[in-house]
Parts: sequence; C-alpha cells; structure tokens
Amino acid sequence: MPMDLFRHAAKKSRAGQPLAERMRPRDLDEFVGQAHLVGPGRILERTTTERALPSLILWGPPGTGKTTLARILAARANARFEGLSAVQAGVKDLREAVATAEQRLGEHGERTVLFLDEIHRFNKAQQDALLPHVEAGTITLVGATTENPSFEVNAALLSRCKVVRLEALTEADLRALVDRALADADRGLGKMPLEVAPEVRDLIAREAGGDARRALSTLEVAAEVARPDAEGKRLVDQATVEEALQRKTLLYDKAGDEHYNVVSAFIKSMRGSDPDAAVYWMTRMIEAGEDPIFIVRRMVIFASEDIGNADPRALTVAVAALDAVRFVGLPEGTLPMTQAATYLATAPKSNAVLTTYAAARKAVNERGALPVPLHIRNAPTPLMKHMGYGAGYKYPHDFEGHYVADNYLPDALKGQTFYVPSDAGYEKELKERLAGWRRDAGLPVRAEDGDGPEGDE
Repeated sequence: MPMDLFRHAAKKSRAGQPLAERMRPRDLDEFVGQAHLVGPGRILERTTTERALPSLILWGPPGTGKTTLARILAARANARFEGLSAVQAGVKDLREAVATAEQRLGEHGERTVLFLDEIHRFNKAQQDALLPHVEAGTITLVGATTENPSFEVNAALLSRCKVVRLEALTEADLRALVDRALADADRGLGKMPLEVAPEVRDLIAREAGGDARRALSTLEVAAEVARPDAEGKRLVDQATVEEALQRKTLLYDKAGDEHYNVVSAFIKSMRGSDPDAAVYWMTRMIEAGEDPIFIVRRMVIFASEDIGNADPRALTVAVAALDAVRFVGLPEGTLPMTQAATYLATAPKSNAVLTTYAAARKAVNERGALPVPLHIRNAPTPLMKHMGYGAGYKYPHDFEGHYVADNYLPDALKGQTFYVPSDAGYEKELKERLAGWRRDAGLPVRAEDGDGPEGDE
C-alpha cells in the first residue's frame, strides 16, 4: 500500500504541533515579509508601539502570515486573543466570545482581540452581529480573508475597520523561513541529521508559491520521507521534494539561462502565430512559479511591438489581461492569460510601431531640436500673433472629411516618412488612407506606402 505522504505533514512533534505551527513567529522581529506593513515606521509597527490597535481586515493570499500577525498584534497591544473560524463558527459562538470579552473588560479592564478567520464566509446577518460590539469597543475585530473585502465584507462593518493588504511572500522570504526551520534545534528540524543543498532549499521556496505554510509543510514531509544513509543522515534532494509534493518540479531559474530561454520561446511562438506553442511556454512559466504579472507585461509589450495597428484591439486585450490577473490572481488568472496569449498569437502581425519609433528617434538624435513651424505654434498673446505664430494654420474640422493637406513636421524634415504600415490586418486600410493623404499634399507616394501595383497584395 503506498505511503500516505500527507499524513506525515500533519505528524505531531512532542509538542503536538506540525512544523509550520511550531515555527510560527512570536513577535515582529521574527516575522518575515510584509515590510510595507511591519517594517520600522510602517503602519502596524507604529500601531503596536503606541498600543492603540484598531479593528482590522487582513487581506492576502494563504500562508502570508495573517493569523500570526493577528496574534502578535494582540500580544503587543496587551490584549487577550480569541480566535474563531467563520467556516465553523456561528452567531452563538460570537455571542459567547463577546460575553467573555465583556466580562474580561469589566472585571479586569483587559481588552480582547477577536480574530475571525475567513470572515468573508460569514453572511450579512452574521457580519451585522459584530457591528455593535466593534462600535462599543467591547472587542477589537481582526478579520482575515483571501477575498477582496470590498465585495465580501458588509459596507457598514468595513467602514469600521482598516483594511490591510498582505502580499504573497517572495522566494527570498520563503528561503529565509526554510533556512530558519533547518537551523532551529528547539522548534525546527535542527536536531535532525538532514542534508539539504542550497538549490533544493531554493526549489522548496519556489514551489511554495508565496505560501509559508506550504513551504514548511513540504520541508517537513521531505525530511520524513528522506531515507537515511549508512551514517543515519537524511538527504533531501529534488526527488525527495517531488515525492513530498506528489508532483514533478520544473527546471526553471528566474535568474538563469532557462528563464530567458523560456521567455524567448514564448515571445517567438506568439510572433510566429503559433497559439499552441505560446500557451505551452506560458504554462511552463506559470507552473514553475514565475510571477504572472511579469508574463502579462511581456504580452502588453508584444501587443505593440509585434502587432500594433494591424489589430489595435491586441493592446486592449493584453492590458485587460493584466488588470484581470491583478484583480483575481492565480489560479483563475490563468484564464485571461490564456485568452490573451492565444489572441496575440493569432492576430495579424506588424512591427511598424517598433520601426516607426526607431526612425523618429534617429531623426531627433541626428537633427537635434528643430524649430516648430510658425503656423502650428501656439499663439496665446497678441505679441506672438504679431510675430506670426499660428498664422496660416488650417483647422482640419473646417474642411470636408475633417482633413486638409498641410505640413506638421519641422521644415527640414518636410515629407519625411516614419510610419510605414504593413499590409496586415487593419494596417492595410491605414496604408491606403495615408497614401491618399500624401497624394493630396503633393508628396511622392512610394510603392511601400500603398500606391501602385507593388503596394497591392
């Protein structure tokens, strides 16, 4: 019968606690990550120093320290910590917790921090039951949620709490936690004869996906399933971590060659109009722990660099995917990412945006700051008008088709072409339109500008 590996993750120590619980930080000096909240002079550090803890909603991904932070804040505020889970608790449990808090406050003047995990799972009536006690100061509410509190917490309750956003832990944060657990002989695994190479520690941190609890659970399971050698030492290697995770890990180093190889393959697959390859390489990056925002930013750049006006909607799709990923996160964010990647891969291609800017930049650098033609200069004063500023300017909306031939470039660059649309997608229409305008202006129209048989498809 195969070993139930995850039974080992919950295996109790002599203190009856798994590694993640034993290694829970006891004060802010042990807390890892969230420097924007608990660093020197930051909001929660100032709050705990002043012993004035307001009601809070801690919003962030799993394993980022919401429960730990609530415990630390309660201790630093000299308040009693009472914890409930919205998954299991009801109004009756709330009433009992509030009654205890009232008694404690009345008899001993001791405040109570009521920590409500997964507060978003409470319905409106249950959340409303908290309001009078938060208002009266009977309890200091600290709610924890992985969901956007703007949608999941009643407006009335939300207005009485300060929302604090926690971020997913970085790989450096998680690596520090793994190292600490391996070195700590009291609460961690320091007494075990373990050998865990630096690259394996990095692997555990990367595979945890920003979740401290997952990183420490993986480490604990790996330590348990690692087979001791003749000297009793347990080697935790990549295979052991994969066994602990019950899945294969992917070769992907965000700072190394493989990172750039996979990113390059992703971009070239979209440029080559291969949606299958594009999604494959994108998935490789996501499953290996790459920041999804990095991936979508590359798609935003690609939408202009390799598609541009051949399909102006491409940039809209890419930016919408970026907003969607920021809004919903992973794993749901993989859906708008896949939609964007397949759209960009199958869109008509043009690098005219790239070549246009390069050509204009070259002219600017070679010719310097050429003077603005007088007729398109602004003339806000009588003196400027007397000097000829704005004289002879033709307002396009006064003409048929809202167009009139005129020169808007410096005189030294008159007739210069920077933007040469391709024959792909919407740019073919732009090419024909620009060719017509150049003819109206009496400028030469080249074959590549869309005039004559050489410019036709």
